[in-house]
Amino acid sequence: MQLVSVRVITNDVARLVEFYEQVTGLDARRPAEQFAELVGPSCALAIGSAETMALFSAGAAVPESNRTAILEFLVEDVDRECERLTSLAVAPEIVQKPTTMPWGNRSLLFRDPDGNLVNFFTPLTDEARARLAR
Repeated sequence: MQLVSVRVITNDVARLVEFYEQVTGLDARRPAEQFAELVGPSCALAIGSAETMALFSAGAAVPESNRTAILEFLVEDVDRECERLTSLAVAPEIVQKPTTMPWGNRSLLFRDPDGNLVNFFTPLTDEARARLAR
């Protein structure tokens, strides 16, 4: 089994796609107005409109109500990314400034426009880097 995508459901696909294009530097693929994907080297972030949920099960996912999942992105330098993000036109709400975590990652936590938590992290220790080796 292989995790290939995480999907976020939103009421405003264009706004969320613009945000993630700016914070990740990836260009979104948009096969439909209600759906987009930002494809990275290990996984894709899919963004779908709330209307697409009717194709699955209406009401199964509710936009802007996530309080448990964190979207995590491996970056080269968390501190440099923090500076870059705060200068963007779509600058996110910073929840936690760059902090070195007990498990060896340096981490920056912020919210996307829908309130979803996003973590940019850099492994600092050999143990933390080894956990990412596949």
